[in-house]
Parts: sequence; structure tokens; C-alpha cells
Amino acid sequence: MVLNAGSLSRRIQIRRYNETGRDGFGNPVGEWEDFGPVIFARRRDISDAERLSAGAWGNKLVTRFIIRATAFGRSIARYDRLVHEGITYGIDGIKEVPDDRGFLEITAQTSEAP
Repeated sequence: MVLNAGSLSRRIQIRRYNETGRDGFGNPVGEWEDFGPVIFARRRDISDAERLSAGAWGNKLVTRFIIRATAFGRSIARYDRLVHEGITYGIDGIKEVPDDRGFLEITAQTSEAP
């Protein structure tokens, strides 16, 4: 896989939970808000065969997003969310792209099939 700026043709927005207080039961209260700028990414949906072999078959869309390994990109955490084309994804993992430390791979999935 050859990665370059031209292959990052999708736009994603990272969202982070902003806790504003606690309710009467001590549970956090807040909202998911945009975190950082819109960033360019490459998108690749996980194939059915990959999902089956990983035991991850379900009513979810699992996708890998490749982004540049900037200071902001490295600040993204598993507890954040990612929004692409109006679909919100939970982040399962973030790692460096093998053989190219200039990029990060974010594995994310929807809560339900879109």
C-alpha cells in the first residue's frame, strides 16, 4: 500500500466528550463536541472475510481510517469518536502504519449498521 497526500481524500471529524458536571446519581453529564480540525483520511471498510476471521461478525460497519501522524493525530484517544459522512464511529484502536511512521491507522466501528 502506497500512502501519500493524494490518497487521503476523505474528511473526518474527531469528537470528544466534554463533561460539564454530575447528575444527582453521580453520573457524568456533558456532550460530545468537535475536537480539533477536520482532517483528511483514507477510508477502507473491513471485508466480511476479515470480520469473520476476527469473530467480529455483527450488525456493525468496521472501518480503518489512515491519517497523517501529526501532533494532533497522536492526541486522538480510544475514548474519542470519529464522524465521517454523517456516521459516528467508536474508536477501537490507533496504531502506526507498518513501514510508514508518517501515518496512523484508526480502526473504528459503528454501533449499528448504517
